Amino acid sequence: MIRDQAYFKSITEEIIGCAFAVSNTLGAGFVEKVYENALRHELGKTDLLVQQQFPIRVQYDEIVVGDFVADLLIQDEIIVELKAVKALDKSHFAQCMNYLKATDKRVALLINFGASRIEVKRIVNSQAKAL
Repeated sequence: MIRDQAYFKSITEEIIGCAFAVSNTLGAGFVEKVYENALRHELGKTDLLVQQQFPIRVQYDEIVVGDFVADLLIQDEIIVELKAVKALDKSHFAQCMNYLKATDKRVALLINFGASRIEVKRIVNSQAKAL
């Protein structure tokens, strides 16, 4: 099934709304796992399909060379990576892009609950296969 930009925008807006609800309730200061569990709970109130601790396998030359875990996978299409740090840096963006490449997914949301105000970054894998 072909997914257009409007589809991804709608889903990501719903995820971001849930993230803001979590941030407004908990504020900053907790460890990442607390926000992950809270966001998973908040997303459970929606009609979205949510997988927590989604396994990612990196293959090279038809062998597995690495195993990683994304915090959340929404609708089998959108990776959500959560942080609880003072500020996002290039390594956080690289992590999301690597997850997108390894899974051939198109969109990731990088959400930081650690700053005084929630930060949300949308990352697009322009090289993903057409959906």
